[in-house]
Amino acid sequence: MTLVRPDDWRPQGVDEFEPNAWEALRETRHSVCLTAGAGAGKTEFLAQKAAYLLQTGLCPAPKRILAISFKRDAAQNLALRVQKRCPPLQSRRFNSMTFDAFTKHLLDQFRSAIPAPYAPPRSYRIVFPTRRDFDAFLRRSSSGLNVQQMQTLVARTSLPISEAELSEPRRAVLDAYWTEQYENYEEALLSFPMINRLAEFLVTTNPQVKKALQLTFPFVFIDEFQDTTFAQFGLTKTAFSGSDAIFTVVGDDKQSIMGWADAIPDPFGQFTTEFNAKPFSLVLNWRSHEELVAIQRVIANVIDPATVPVQARGTRTVSGEVSAIWNFEDREQEAGQLAAWIRSEIDAGTIAPHDVAILVRMNANAVEKELQPAFSELDLIIRNLARNVGSIAIQDLLGEEFTSVLFPILRSGASARAPQAWADAQTSLRFLHALSDDDDTGQQRLQLSLQRFTRDLRQFMHNNLPAAESAHELVARALAFVTEDLLRQAFPAYGRDADFQRVREGFKTLLAECTELSDSWSETLDRFEGLGQVSLMTVHKSKGLEFHTMIFFGLDNKTWRSLAPDRPEELNSFFVAFTRAEQRAFFTSCAERGNTIDWIDEVLVPAGVRHFSGTDIV
Repeated sequence: MTLVRPDDWRPQGVDEFEPNAWEALRETRHSVCLTAGAGAGKTEFLAQKAAYLLQTGLCPAPKRILAISFKRDAAQNLALRVQKRCPPLQSRRFNSMTFDAFTKHLLDQFRSAIPAPYAPPRSYRIVFPTRRDFDAFLRRSSSGLNVQQMQTLVARTSLPISEAELSEPRRAVLDAYWTEQYENYEEALLSFPMINRLAEFLVTTNPQVKKALQLTFPFVFIDEFQDTTFAQFGLTKTAFSGSDAIFTVVGDDKQSIMGWADAIPDPFGQFTTEFNAKPFSLVLNWRSHEELVAIQRVIANVIDPATVPVQARGTRTVSGEVSAIWNFEDREQEAGQLAAWIRSEIDAGTIAPHDVAILVRMNANAVEKELQPAFSELDLIIRNLARNVGSIAIQDLLGEEFTSVLFPILRSGASARAPQAWADAQTSLRFLHALSDDDDTGQQRLQLSLQRFTRDLRQFMHNNLPAAESAHELVARALAFVTEDLLRQAFPAYGRDADFQRVREGFKTLLAECTELSDSWSETLDRFEGLGQVSLMTVHKSKGLEFHTMIFFGLDNKTWRSLAPDRPEELNSFFVAFTRAEQRAFFTSCAERGNTIDWIDEVLVPAGVRHFSGTDIV
């Protein structure tokens, strides 16, 4: 495979690259710490640097790049960008996954190498313990600890517990917790903080595993580094200590929203010191236009008065207000007017339904029920991305590798005129089969195979109207064509059968749901993808996404009671969500639900965000 000289390599698919980005991209002798604000193109920077390392041979075969993100859809998005820029034999050497997936992969691959008594059985079950679960355990153990102390104890304590620097009572309660999770249920129960501790224990006690990891990954990327927890940072240092691995971490202090999950303070300062990294900053915002960026600067200044102002590069394409607070008397008026405004904007051709996102602080299911009648009356569909299909949330399912592979194939079967789906299907299959761009025979064979299969799939769709049973059959046929073995081989997250089945069942369930009101398979797939639907999600889940128009639902002192100047994490969440908007960001406030948040008014109103009566927005 032909490689490019480093001096001759150029960024691909972007028109402009700011100077600091160029310098950080070409830095391969020292670790890099890149801080950048919202819309600066952090994901694009990582994709370009991966392409640079792979296409120049600076990361030579068979060595790989490990890229760690905090959200599954962010990890998949990064992987897809690299796949579009690099041939399959190169892009397969880019392993993009979440921190949780990385630790779980280590556990599943080397489980038997973990010393007793901590090696879990193969049939362990992943759980997400709530405060109530911890509280129940603490009552049984009579430890005197509170829930936060117990969560921190589990997350930060290295194994084995007998050697941990803890008081004897704390050592005893932690040992009791691990024992209970392993022995008191039909299956051993493991949370991701526990899996992290097991992964660190694995690389600490097995020099061969640690050496293999270091030889495999000479380059490591970490996205959204501001949310790295003590345990994750500890594992990273342990796994790569003594190696020549070059790290590239990117993020933004103002977007730190994981303090509740034990994120480390001053992560960029710590990283720069401990890894002797070179610091770089990006100052351009490619997402939002100047009017929105001006408001972002005001909020950013509340978070950190010393923050460097970003420069807007987005173009305004709408007229009228780009940000405002809509005040309603009661919930019924709020739901009705909100639906009417969205309907009017769609009818005017300003937006498509899927260009709009409604953000809630929590309880998306309850808000969906509250808004649904008014939206249905105006022929609007709400896509609640927080809702579970089976045991997986819709938003998580859409970010799964399983979905990214099967969906374009189904789309190609539903329509002979779906060029993007056809291209995506071929890209995924070339990746799964590890075909290089030089393998003309292999690519031609794969293309003919895909043509035959989609022709048969199209015939099946023609003969069978959309229905749950036929949807299940479509998934079975597509999976048989791709093969489960190839999917599991290519994507480590599916190594354990329970994890693979969870995603497959979620995919089948959602596809079957989407057939219920569809007249064609193309319409079914549109519904699956979310086209023609207004997205509803929590503020935390908006991170990493972007929408033309965003509406913060219920900005009042009850719904957002923790949004206060002395609660930096909540303010950061608010800022992160606001920066997802490309063109407009609005807020609804309902007197029936609560009062306005005075200090937010003091921040937003001077920045040009005006109040409007909800009766006047349509």
